[in-house]
Amino acid sequence: MSFERARKIADAVLYEGYVLYPYRPSSTKNRFRWQFGVVAPRAWSENGGDACDMQTACLVEPQGSPRIDITIRFLQIQPRDASPDAWEDGIERTIDFHAERLDQLIAQPRDVPFEIPGNPPISGVVRLAAEVIEGFVKITVRIENSTPFPDAATADRSAAMRLSLVGTHTLLHVSEGQFVSLIDPAPAAREAARRCSNLRTWPVLAGEPGMRDTVLSAPIILEDYPAIAPESQGDFCDGTEIDEILALRVMALTEEEKLEARANDDRARRIIERCDNMPSEVFERLHGAIRSMSPSDTEDFFNPPGERPEQSVVAVQGGNVSRGARVRLTPKRRADSMDLFLAGRTAVVAGVHHDVENQVYVAVTVEDDPAADIQGRVGRFFYFYPDELELLGKEN
Repeated sequence: MSFERARKIADAVLYEGYVLYPYRPSSTKNRFRWQFGVVAPRAWSENGGDACDMQTACLVEPQGSPRIDITIRFLQIQPRDASPDAWEDGIERTIDFHAERLDQLIAQPRDVPFEIPGNPPISGVVRLAAEVIEGFVKITVRIENSTPFPDAATADRSAAMRLSLVGTHTLLHVSEGQFVSLIDPAPAAREAARRCSNLRTWPVLAGEPGMRDTVLSAPIILEDYPAIAPESQGDFCDGTEIDEILALRVMALTEEEKLEARANDDRARRIIERCDNMPSEVFERLHGAIRSMSPSDTEDFFNPPGERPEQSVVAVQGGNVSRGARVRLTPKRRADSMDLFLAGRTAVVAGVHHDVENQVYVAVTVEDDPAADIQGRVGRFFYFYPDELELLGKEN
């Protein structure tokens, strides 16, 4: 089993939010564990806290007698000492399943208890199951945290995080079969893909583009075959990293702040040293790379199979709209300052989109916006709910 091609992305998921700029324990945001992929004790979840489970469901197109390798990765949060303000280290943990036969999981699902040693330990169960759907095999991997937490009703979140799986994600590798993209399944697999229920995770094809032997199921939305930008010199542990800006911010820290960051955590030390010693030609490569999805790629990514924007129609004030309709913008939610600037303006509908929860959004370009043509070509639009639009007619 090898997940090497997907490892960099998996590591970025695992450590996203682990330690954040300015990388010092005295920083307020480093005192609050906010990482994605928290699987908390059931008692904490039942008292209104983070969810206690995570479920991955994906499809395999069998080519013989498929076997699945599964690795569940997460951090276990451990305080360095007993003091209330002790820095919390994240210790990498894995739960592995090797060469699981799909025919056996189809015949008999398995519940596998686990216990992760520590102070305190973490316990739970991984539920493995498989079923045949129209010639494809749906694999389900469900992670549940059943760690005892008698003080859940009165404890703070830090106590709960020490009993949680943090940054949790799942890697799957198949032999004698191929995974099906759930973002863009082939027509024959669309019905089976719709029956894959993923809870708090998002499975995508990983590794070399075109290969379909590996899936990364992460607690953030990714595209198939995600990759780290080749210009990136290393992890900043920061969500939606912008290497140039973060490197500049690190360089602006005082020597006293850098000393505190270095002493705090080994990953923070490596970030500081990498930025301090970055050659000018390497730093210059962080600026100016442009990568964007084409309009057709954007449509595929945001819409379920068979729901391309040009095929979608939605009701607004005054009638139904689809691509090409002219509308007046009547924002109601005051979501941001743009609602104030765009109220009353006219726009052209670029598409009707559905998110993963089947909420409908209408993408528009503003008619008198000088950048509208450029935005349309690169798939950049303004998005409104249907009840925030008034039908005017069709584009001339």
